[in-house]
This record gives sequence, C-alpha cells and structure tokens, in this order.
Amino acid sequence: MKVVIPVAGVGARLKPHTNSIPKSLLEIAGQPILKHILDPLKKLKPSEVIFVIGYKGDQICDYVKKNYKFKATFVEQDKLLGLGYAVALAMPKVGKSDVLIILGDTIVESNLKKFIRTGDYVLGVKTVADPKRFGIATVRNDYVSKLQEKPENPEGNLALIGLYYFKESRTLNAELKKLVSSGKRTKGEIQLTDALQAMIKRGTKFAPFEVSGWFDCGTKETTLLTNQHFLKNLPDTKSIDGCNLVPPVYISKSAKVERSSIGPNVSVGESTIISNSTITNSIVGKNSQIDQVHVRDSLIGQNAIVKGCSGVLNIGDNSEVYCN
Repeated sequence: MKVVIPVAGVGARLKPHTNSIPKSLLEIAGQPILKHILDPLKKLKPSEVIFVIGYKGDQICDYVKKNYKFKATFVEQDKLLGLGYAVALAMPKVGKSDVLIILGDTIVESNLKKFIRTGDYVLGVKTVADPKRFGIATVRNDYVSKLQEKPENPEGNLALIGLYYFKESRTLNAELKKLVSSGKRTKGEIQLTDALQAMIKRGTKFAPFEVSGWFDCGTKETTLLTNQHFLKNLPDTKSIDGCNLVPPVYISKSAKVERSSIGPNVSVGESTIISNSTITNSIVGKNSQIDQVHVRDSLIGQNAIVKGCSGVLNIGDNSEVYCN
C-alpha cells in the first residue's frame, strides 16, 4: 500500500506563523502536526509515502528525511488549484497500488488498520454541527450514495474528514484526469469530492467509516483546541522549583522556566526561556524568550522575544515585542 499526503498549502489563516514554516510543521503538544499524522502510519508499513509539496516544501523534505526511514517521494505542486489537483499530481507515483490518502493539516485519531479493512473503498467521516463548511456524505443502505462539497442546503451532517482508501486506484486516477483536463471547478477549486461523486455514479461503493477523533489545525482557535486535546494524552510534566504548573502542560526538557505559572493547556518548545510570567491555553514556540508576560489563548512563534505584555497575543517567528 502507498500513502498520499498533500501538504502544499500556504496556511493563510495561520499567518504570521506560516510566514516562516509550513503549516504541517507547526507544533501541537510539543510535536509537529506532521508527526501526529505520520507516526500512526508506521503500523501500516506502507511501501511508499508520497508527499505533495509546494509552499516551503524543502522544510517538509528535510523533516521527513531526518526523522523517518520509510521510502518517501516528493511531488511538487505548481499551482494551488485544490485538493483534487494535488492528488492528481501524486497518482502517477501510486501506479496500480492500493492507496490511502490523508490530509497533511488534519490530525485523525482512528484505528487505521480497521479503517482500510472496512471495504475496498472507504471514506472517513464525522458528524458535524456546521455541515455547510465541509464535504458532506449521504449514506443509504450502508454505502455513500452522494457527496456534496460545502453545500448551501446540506442533506445531512456527515462530513468528509480527509481520510480516503482505494483498493484499486485506476478509476480515481481516470476521474481526476477528466476533472483537470475539463477545468471543472467547484467553489473555485478542482475538488477531490467531484471525482469521488463521479466514481459513485459509475457504481463504486464507498463504505463510510466514522472516526473517533478529528482535529483541525486550520486557524489559531482550532489549533489551540487541538493542542488542548493532545496535551491530555501526555504524562504530567515534572514540577519546577519556584513555579506553579497547572496540568495539562508540556514543557520541553531543554526549556527553562523560572518564577512563573504555566497552564492549563500550555505547550512550551525547545530551549525557550520563560520568567516572571503567567501563561494559560497557549503554545510557545522553540528558542523564544518570554519575560513578565501574562497571556491566555495565545500563539507565540519560534525565536520570539516578548517582554511586559498581557492579554491575547498572536506573534510570529523571529519577532520582538516589548510592551509598557
């Protein structure tokens, strides 16, 4: 089996943090988003993992090559024309193999072995409260009968969550080629959903598989919520003299914290120094210096210097902020 992971997006909703690194390398609970995605794949022992890269793709290449031993292939996405276009670029590398497609900016908690055993064609889904924001699946007689991309009048609330399995990939490849050559777009993009709907019309039976956990990292707010969830899975951080740690908290072993209150729901990156501060529900990147800061619901990037500030912050990498 091969795995396709599209990671070419610019992460516009997470600027300024994505000005310097791709979204998939932003850290959640002390680890890059991409690590949360790749580590569960080890149990599947894929023959190859194909990354569709674009924006700052060299950083993704370097990270994967440094941290993983599986066969990795990198396909350059020249235009941001949508998920369907991104997957189409990867299909020549897939060949005749079965394929698992998983998005590079969404973390899924699920038994992946059980997922691919559910059927020859499987779609990951999750019940949502706001179906107009997602691709929506209609299920009849245990199979997906219809797909709609961000419908104005959704027929249900079962959202596609960015996890797809194909026992045979030639039909998908053919439908994607048709979409790309025709120039058909939905919501301004070449949609994978349209290719899947075409497959359904041709008789392909997709089994729905509702995942246990689906975590979005597309905005500051959802990134903080995802951080909260994964912090709960970590062991308690050891106490630090002179500090008040309110779990769940992740503090890198190489970080230094003095005379501060940290938590709940805070992660602190490598080699960061925090002193005389109070931080709750926030992510602080590596190699930063934080002094006399009292913040909540904040993202502070890597190599940042922040002194004397309070409230809610959203500070990118390599920034210096001094408040009165």
